[in-house]
Amino acid sequence: MSYFNLKNSLVIDAITCSILFLACVFATAPVAALLGLPTGLVSAAGWIGLPSAALMLFVAGQKNPSRALANLIAIGNLGWVAASFAVLAMFAAQMSWTGIAILIVQAVVVLELALFEAKGAAALPRAAAA
Repeated sequence: MSYFNLKNSLVIDAITCSILFLACVFATAPVAALLGLPTGLVSAAGWIGLPSAALMLFVAGQKNPSRALANLIAIGNLGWVAASFAVLAMFAAQMSWTGIAILIVQAVVVLELALFEAKGAAALPRAAAA
């Protein structure tokens, strides 16, 4: 059995989103300074993490996870990856090298989670038509 099944991937993703929320909302200024990004952007990113984590834990906790919601999470993660590279393109000149490295690494990790979640969602049975 694979350790990276859908439920495990969702829980890991929810943990990372929760850490993002805590760091970016409760330590906005230090995180922004470390990354070289505006505090408003860092705070907004943190607030995105909270409902994302809640949705991920909801789906992971379902006896029969919703294929549609699992796909929504995977697509949302792909959107996060695209937004991460857009932030890099817009703010690279003011970002620290540490910030650039962190941004790229987190985007790659989120992409990997999106792929695991998409694969897990594809393995779920389709909802019965009404």
